[in-house]
Amino acid sequence: MAKISRDSDVVELTAQPIFEYGQKVKSLKVVRNDGTYAGKDIGEILVKKGEIGYVTSIGTFLQQFYIYGTEFIESGNRVGMRGKELEATSDAIPAAATDVAADTTETQPASHSGVTA
Repeated sequence: MAKISRDSDVVELTAQPIFEYGQKVKSLKVVRNDGTYAGKDIGEILVKKGEIGYVTSIGTFLQQFYIYGTEFIESGNRVGMRGKELEATSDAIPAAATDVAADTTETQPASHSGVTA
């Protein structure tokens, strides 16, 4: 089993996360399956260097690091990444998501609360 690098002098959790939900990011490294990604062979490439994805969740690891669950578009894989393995790109939220949200709010009647008596 691979040795876990703790970077013992670094505790990211003392600060706010670097990235936000829905933020567009780019992978700074190749990520291979270490055996923890179901349905893929060990050593199989999950994410290519430079691949674009969106942050879908923010968790923690070893009470020390933020882990950014990132959905990568090209490969279709969702992978947990450390902040140092990602780089922010220009868009914070996918345009398609904001367009859908705008269309939904425009078509809802103002008096409709969605609650039935």
